[in-house]
Amino acid sequence: MLNPISINGRQISAEHPPYVIAEVSANHNGSIDRALETIKAASKAGVDAVKIQTYTPDTMTINSTAKDFMIEDGLWKGRTLYDLYGEAHTPFEWHARIFEYARSLNLTLFSSPFDETAVDLLASLDAPAYKVASFELVDLPLIAYIAKQRKPMLMSTGMASLSEVGEAIETARQNGCNEIALFHCISSYPAPLDQANVSAIKLLRREFDVEVGLSDHTMGNLASVVATSIGATLIEKHFTLSRADGGVDSTFSLEPDEMSSLMEDTRSAFSALGDGDFSRSPAEHSNKIFRRSLYFVEDLAAGETISSKHIRRIRPGFGMPPKFFEQIIGQRVSHAVKRGDRVTEDVLVKT
Repeated sequence: MLNPISINGRQISAEHPPYVIAEVSANHNGSIDRALETIKAASKAGVDAVKIQTYTPDTMTINSTAKDFMIEDGLWKGRTLYDLYGEAHTPFEWHARIFEYARSLNLTLFSSPFDETAVDLLASLDAPAYKVASFELVDLPLIAYIAKQRKPMLMSTGMASLSEVGEAIETARQNGCNEIALFHCISSYPAPLDQANVSAIKLLRREFDVEVGLSDHTMGNLASVVATSIGATLIEKHFTLSRADGGVDSTFSLEPDEMSSLMEDTRSAFSALGDGDFSRSPAEHSNKIFRRSLYFVEDLAAGETISSKHIRRIRPGFGMPPKFFEQIIGQRVSHAVKRGDRVTEDVLVKT
């Protein structure tokens, strides 16, 4: 039995549609007004929550052009870490206004903290949950500090080994957090669809006995819908007002109409799962009459013996089931029957 988890009263489990999180990340493009507009658009799209990221370039790295601090490939090739995080960060002084605005929309908002000062800020704003980014999963002191807030923790597993995931979960539990969920994640931006490996969701759930979702960096919604179909209970996708506006994360982010489609598609996928038993759907009931059954295909007089040429297994399904075909052969009819009459027990001579 998986440990229950809920955020702001919304239960996250296999009994509910996936909990969909719109990740704003750096898609505010340096403007708090754009940040608020993005949150409003996410709310209109119907998401369960919006997530931001809480750090400064100085809490992430140091200002250095040494080789170790240069990005050598991918979307951000040629930039220093410090420069990238300087452009992408959400200033601490924005946070109170952002949280207040989300609450005015009755929308859950939380964040990924990247150091202890970020945790303290989020705690002061009564953040309802905390997300641990894939790159911070190995920062066990940070995970311990977050866990002491005793709020739900969602942890991404990109790049991690199973032993590293286990260490992170154990650290969180040892420090007071009992509501833990994992995200399967491919830490590539964007992630190739053919490397999404969403089946790992089942392995993570089996291995760690927690709710598991998908932090989806692929293009489009297909991976998220497939993940829902195999039991993902959370979905996270980056979100922007418009990819055409540019920005650090815009390339692999969904636009508002696409996020609305994600909500619709994942909920449809969840509905299609059903409850797993083999009871027949009410939608089938009216068609049951069109199954095959036994019918007379020639006229017979009372007392005549039925042979194989007299009956057939055909549609519709008002006669006896086809499995009785061989048993009917050789029996006699109790009264005259016509072509197209049903084969039923009351037309057979009782023996």
